[in-house]
Amino acid sequence: MKMQRLIPMLPVRNMPASVDFYRKLGFEVENRNDGWRWAMLVLDDCRVMLDESINQPPDAPRTSVIYLYPDDIFAYHREVRRRGLEVPSISHPFYGMSEFRIEDLDGNRLWIGQKTGDVG
Repeated sequence: MKMQRLIPMLPVRNMPASVDFYRKLGFEVENRNDGWRWAMLVLDDCRVMLDESINQPPDAPRTSVIYLYPDDIFAYHREVRRRGLEVPSISHPFYGMSEFRIEDLDGNRLWIGQKTGDVG
């Protein structure tokens, strides 16, 4: 099992305004869904996700998510459990991923997932 990539997911107050800001840094929109209030931006080999929905309610403290992409979500899930972490079952949310979500000891959020079409 190999971890393929890590993409930060940043909570933003206004996704369209944040996209404009990152475009000024040279990022381009790779994927965007205004209904979800989410966008994936790319600059060379770097990617960042911008998301309004992970900051609910809007007056909550700003928190970030690190999204990890193993090449085999099920093998990684088993391995993490074998190592003694209590993790939830793998879910299949509406946006086409197989994933599970955990927090580290300081409350940092880690979402681990694989595109559903790439599973198995």
